[in-house]
Amino acid sequence: MNSIRSFALLLVAAVIATPALAQDRRVPSSGAELRLSYAPIVQRVQPAVVNVYAAKTVQNRNPLLDDPMFRRFFGVPGQQPEQMQRSLGSGVMVDASGLVVTNNHVIEGADQVKVSLADKREFEAEIVLKDSRTDLAVLRLKDTKEKFATLDFANSDELLVGDVVLAIGNPFGVGQTVTHGIISALARTQVGITDYQFFIQTDAAINPGNSGGALVDMTGKLAGINTAIFSRSGGSQGIGFAIPANMVRVVVASAKGGGKAVKRPWLGARLQAVTPEIAETLGLKLPNGALVANVAPNSPAARAGLKLSDLIVAIEGQAIDDPNAFDYRFATRPLGGNAQIDVQRAGKTVKLTVPLETAPDTNRDEITLSARSPFQGAKVANISPAVADELHLDSQTEGVVVIDLEDGGTAASVGFQKGDIILAVNNQKIAKTSDLDKASKTASRLWRITVVRGGQQINVTLGG
Repeated sequence: MNSIRSFALLLVAAVIATPALAQDRRVPSSGAELRLSYAPIVQRVQPAVVNVYAAKTVQNRNPLLDDPMFRRFFGVPGQQPEQMQRSLGSGVMVDASGLVVTNNHVIEGADQVKVSLADKREFEAEIVLKDSRTDLAVLRLKDTKEKFATLDFANSDELLVGDVVLAIGNPFGVGQTVTHGIISALARTQVGITDYQFFIQTDAAINPGNSGGALVDMTGKLAGINTAIFSRSGGSQGIGFAIPANMVRVVVASAKGGGKAVKRPWLGARLQAVTPEIAETLGLKLPNGALVANVAPNSPAARAGLKLSDLIVAIEGQAIDDPNAFDYRFATRPLGGNAQIDVQRAGKTVKLTVPLETAPDTNRDEITLSARSPFQGAKVANISPAVADELHLDSQTEGVVVIDLEDGGTAASVGFQKGDIILAVNNQKIAKTSDLDKASKTASRLWRITVVRGGQQINVTLGG
């Protein structure tokens, strides 16, 4: 009897509960609600998203050609067969005159770049500016005087997790494609793609070929440039990363100003992350902020009064969680003014004013070494404050540093890396690039080289 009564009560409860659940759902009240769509946004922004095709010529070099005995079988070096390597990506028109922004890795090393518009017209393009630190590049369409459709920049600092976004690009070369999703996270700093680790994460499907394409908000503005995916299979796993529009804006402004390199503010201080152990030592509740580990004399940081062991906690009122966040916030500040930073010093908050100016770049003296030696194909420079800032070296470091390596060059094949500091060659001190150039032209059967890599001094011996 009790079981029957219990069943009856449950049945009544279920009947009563059903209308409440139904209130969460409703039939569309008009035909217009059935036609809700992202199509108006897509139609407005699609003409400004382009496909980018890059190609470079590579010689199929046979190593036996180094031996004169085999040359008559394989031909002289100038007659080696050539192969065309091609890459595919996307881009965004950011100026009506034909200025396109894309990823640097899409056009890196290219001999020829073409841009295909949404209406399938193709244009040759020249590379105006490349910035490996952000993985961005700016192109300009050749031989055209018409006005093109463009995208305006959104303020990426106003984006929120959960905002709906569209990703537009050319995945796998199938043609222009639109996917949608939300912003999954902001300020991702552990991605390891570029120097400025501050990415927008989205679950909008991004695949190979989307690189350089647009991440668009619901106002039809450019929220970011799609640049990478996290994937175990090579396809979309719902974790894509985009460079925020505010950083893209800085690179485009430098290109419009006619610069060959991006001009950014220079702090002149080395920062380190706050670990839980450091936070405990400093009496902090949370391991947040950027700890000052070194301040260069006469730098903007020094003139602002920044000191060793200061903890930077905010810039222009925006909280700083780690050094990557500070680097991004500082790098996107306009040159010529000042930035207000908050630091914790001896338990008190101190406000400092840092002038926004570029790092001195005197006596860089870049050269690419071509003599037959272990350094062949290495591009080296004297370490100016600007070079130190670019390569994250201590600003007081002196000497000659590797800033780039040619594909297939001897330097790359023997293991030199970007950022290596050359201290000595065959017991001769290397103080400037002319010293290394001279040393590389001296015939030697053995090469004894002293290098600093990641703060560690390494002595290597290579055959001539």
